[in-house]
Amino acid sequence: MKKSRVTLTDIAKALNISASTVSRALKDHPAINKETKQAVVKLAKKLKYQPNLLALGLLQKKTYTVGVIVPEITGHFFSTVITGIRDVLSPAGYNIAICLSNESFQEEIEITEKMAKTQIDGVLVSPASSTKTYKHFKALQKNGIPLVVFDRDCPGLDADKVLVDDYDGAFQAVEYLIKSGCKNIAHLSGPMDLSITKHRLQGYLDALEKHKFPVKQENIIHVSGFTHEDGIKPAQKLLNLKDRPDAIFAMNDCIAISAMYVAKKMGLQIPGDVSIIGFDDEPHSSYFTPGLSTIWQPVYSMGMLSARILLSKLQEGEEERELRREVFKPELVIRASSKEI
Repeated sequence: MKKSRVTLTDIAKALNISASTVSRALKDHPAINKETKQAVVKLAKKLKYQPNLLALGLLQKKTYTVGVIVPEITGHFFSTVITGIRDVLSPAGYNIAICLSNESFQEEIEITEKMAKTQIDGVLVSPASSTKTYKHFKALQKNGIPLVVFDRDCPGLDADKVLVDDYDGAFQAVEYLIKSGCKNIAHLSGPMDLSITKHRLQGYLDALEKHKFPVKQENIIHVSGFTHEDGIKPAQKLLNLKDRPDAIFAMNDCIAISAMYVAKKMGLQIPGDVSIIGFDDEPHSSYFTPGLSTIWQPVYSMGMLSARILLSKLQEGEEERELRREVFKPELVIRASSKEI
């Protein structure tokens, strides 16, 4: 036989007080005396009382659930962001519903439509690489669902945003390669329409321009995705150029590792023949031979700050509050895949 849930009424009957007094005592209401509070809390713990969030949600017109939309979850980046989000929202009594867009604009639209129908309390989203318009996000906002965008920007969308200065990270990486003596620096760039792709590409271009290096279009190749497999053919194309690059700045660590793999298969020395720098500082990057130089991002902090901004909107409301745009600064991490200055 299924054991019934302990209710406020059960505790009230045992202590010969009203259910409303029990409720206020558990919330540490100042109108309830200390002895009653202690008795209620002690019995609630003994009986393993758990609040009925569904009933509470219906009463307060809340679901106590926040949606998190991410392109994927297999890599270190988004799993760490989600950990940061959870560590803020869970103590505040919120559950998180993780939804994967699989880098698909259409799947992202379907996810937001389902979230709107279930009246989820708020949404945190890192847009898919194929997302170019934001009507589906605006629809959430029109339905009174707060939205925070993180990692990948949505230019022109009025929403709170938590980002990393991708431009600065790319500039740091390329300028380091220049100062280490590299003369022919290539870039394995990301999908063309993605905001982080544009920012990192611009950082690459501006670093070359600052040091009066020519921009060679054949040295810039856009990959179709962010996995190791996506980087193999583009890396082969770069390293088979007649005027072979002596350095590669890659969109992320997975693509950089693909370039390392291709270089080794071709018998090239890293960094003697080609220096390689990635972006993200994935945990495994330091364990490759040679260790991968990369750009570190405060990923966990990004998740926590995104969640805190959303939580403040859920707790305090949105009236007369300016939108926030928070941008973290990345840091260059030098390992053995690039030459020393």
